[in-house]
Amino acid sequence: QVQLVESGGGSVQAGGSLRLSCTTSGSISSFRSMAWYRQVPGKQREFVATIANFGTSMTARPVLGRFTISRDVAKNTVYLQMNSLKPEDTAVYYCNGVLNGGNDVWGQGTQVTVSS
Repeated sequence: QVQLVESGGGSVQAGGSLRLSCTTSGSISSFRSMAWYRQVPGKQREFVATIANFGTSMTARPVLGRFTISRDVAKNTVYLQMNSLKPEDTAVYYCNGVLNGGNDVWGQGTQVTVSS
């Protein structure tokens, strides 16, 4: 069973940066797309950014210009570079992958806390 393992979360002051990583247990080419979502307690999970296996990407409006999704195929890893962080970016960030067969795979989540 394919697994996704996130890392890179932590605590940072407003204006700071973090880079999240999501590594697949198998080949990243098994996924048609990878994405990052985030969730605050009591709220629905929110889309952050996605990257397709042919390289095109899309970023949600609240983080546009501050967050960048990228991938390293050789390392089977997707990244989320987060700059100019704001307190409202505080959330648990989840990595998601859609397999070529259409099934969803989720990581365990990593906490990001931004203090003012």
